[in-house]
Amino acid sequence: MADPHIAQKAPYKVTVEEGKSYWWCACGQSKNQPFCDGSHKGSAFSPKEYKAEKDGDAWFCGCKHSKNGAMCDGTHKSL
Repeated sequence: MADPHIAQKAPYKVTVEEGKSYWWCACGQSKNQPFCDGSHKGSAFSPKEYKAEKDGDAWFCGCKHSKNGAMCDGTHKSL
């Protein structure tokens, strides 16, 4: 499988709402980063669901290489 496109080498800070689902772009091609806009169609990638457990800020992965799914784990610092 090909590597995802690096959308940016930093996380995206998003204010989320408890109980709401957010669909994180895994391919890196979306024009609506960090969320999916369907750009992955025809590729091996698919969006990943993130369901907010509480209201507040969440840090979504921008480099698309996090080992923590949709959430930033700092991998961008080594790319």
